[in-house]
Amino acid sequence: MMSTLVLRRASRLLLLALLSSWCFGSFSTPVQASPSSLSSSVNEALVQATKASGVPIELLKALAYLEGQFSNHHGQPSVDGGYGSMHLIKNKHGDTLDEAAQDLGVVVDRLKKDLPTNIRGGAAVLHDEALQLSPTHTLPSTLADWYGVVAEYSHSGTRTAALQYADALYGVLETGFRVETESGEVVVLAPQHVTPNTGTAMTIHAVTTGTLPAGCKRDAAVDYSDAIDCILNPAIFDCTPAAAVYPGCTYESSNRPHDLPVRYVAIHDTEGSLQETLQVFQNRYSGVSIHYVIDTDGTVYELLHDKDVGYHVGNYWYNQRSIGIEHIGYDATGFLWYNAAQYLSSAKLTAYLLKKYQIPLDHEHIVGHGTVPSPHQTTNHVDPGPYWLWTYYFELIHRRGVEYPTGHAAEHVITLKPHSDERPLGGNGSETPDNFAFFFLHTGPSTATPLIPQLEPGDITDETSTIETNMSYYYLARCKDPAGTGDTMYAIWYGESDQFPASLQQTAHLAWLAVPPGAATAGLGVPVALVNFTGAGQGTISVYGRPLSGSDVIGTATTGAIFVSGQTSVEDGTTNLWYEINYNHRQAWVPASSIIVMPD
Repeated sequence: MMSTLVLRRASRLLLLALLSSWCFGSFSTPVQASPSSLSSSVNEALVQATKASGVPIELLKALAYLEGQFSNHHGQPSVDGGYGSMHLIKNKHGDTLDEAAQDLGVVVDRLKKDLPTNIRGGAAVLHDEALQLSPTHTLPSTLADWYGVVAEYSHSGTRTAALQYADALYGVLETGFRVETESGEVVVLAPQHVTPNTGTAMTIHAVTTGTLPAGCKRDAAVDYSDAIDCILNPAIFDCTPAAAVYPGCTYESSNRPHDLPVRYVAIHDTEGSLQETLQVFQNRYSGVSIHYVIDTDGTVYELLHDKDVGYHVGNYWYNQRSIGIEHIGYDATGFLWYNAAQYLSSAKLTAYLLKKYQIPLDHEHIVGHGTVPSPHQTTNHVDPGPYWLWTYYFELIHRRGVEYPTGHAAEHVITLKPHSDERPLGGNGSETPDNFAFFFLHTGPSTATPLIPQLEPGDITDETSTIETNMSYYYLARCKDPAGTGDTMYAIWYGESDQFPASLQQTAHLAWLAVPPGAATAGLGVPVALVNFTGAGQGTISVYGRPLSGSDVIGTATTGAIFVSGQTSVEDGTTNLWYEINYNHRQAWVPASSIIVMPD
């Protein structure tokens, strides 16, 4: 599992870039073998690279595994301009790709496309950086002492991210591996019982030393210690009481959890670059706000204090009770954007929030924008979309010391946790289109029947005929797909958009969920309840977007419909009890007076 703890590159020490024109010649360079003597075997290349560079072969193996699973990805770069299994970068923050080409005396294209050459190039860069970090310009004497060099090689945006990267690599060393390269060659690393010398990273600070985005600075005036301070000026952006003075404002100052409970962490994507994102949130006329933004390199920016109420999920009741985290990326092409650097930084941030506010580690409380209901008969956003890996994300949070909820499993309940949701399937901690994690519902017990009604047919981010992973549903029947796909078809109650375009109100019907082999986990650890709609003799029961009497009805269900409920809420200022239900792709709410709780 340590292979998932992969960090992506995003920035390089600016000083190194400035000194590169003379640093390469200032220290002894690796002795390179002549091209005619270089082997095309990866294992032989590892031996040759160690001999030429002085970098331990175990370290080279762990790095090539951690970064690229011994694949050069057909010469294609990662989203931040990194090439090959050693992730040699060429972007505005640094250029280890050309550095490696100069050290080896090869053309850049060979580093991009030839795996043995890429490994040698990574070894040469590690050699260079080790000499530059050493006050005596000598290589580390033990495997444990390479820790600081590995942190530097990460080119991460913060010291914390650089150390996370080094920790991940030493985790790979600890566990070892056996892997096939893209050509079928087997590479083996025996477990290395080595305790890293973390003191060698004392000089590693924030690697990004360039200009921060406008309105941001590095200081201690943040809630989350690893964040860069971009906190908005309350005199301009605070709606309480600034709205009386300024024509625009974007958030409400509060004193949570004293004033309001913090029950949710909401996951978003930005649909734009970091600079575009910050410009939106730094515009007091935008009407939207967020607590944190995480860049593709894992750098965290804080824009609101945790205690304040942001406008970010399109549902005011949830806004009052949540903290929002934006991730730079696009939901429809999330496999090109979401990466291990973001996941690791986000998981660390979310673990901090869960501990701070005693929030459970489950998908009922760590929500996506796409699982929050609209409070009215309107649409809501669908981010982070079908490529956000919830199972992988929750496991990273768990490793940060947050326990999973415990309890017994309920009969006839399934939760989807497919292989595609367990880890990024690409190299360099990146995803591929195979990480798609939405599952479709049909009108009958076969994939040959039509999909249930959709608002946006053909849009892979459409959530009106799908569910996502780690949400639980009660099924009334199941059968093998007669169309021969190997899927299992489950009959579940689902709030369908069957009145569109006349109305966006939803209606619960029995629909058939197609589940690939091995993707469904039976039962649910801690259901609050299995909710059976009774309606006190009525034929239909109202479903709401918020647990508030008199709020808008967003849908209906008929007597006898059954849903899983993962949480309850007592309405403010009353004793009215409400049950949250997984109504469709999104949560919804029903009053206790409309349902009975089934025995489990």
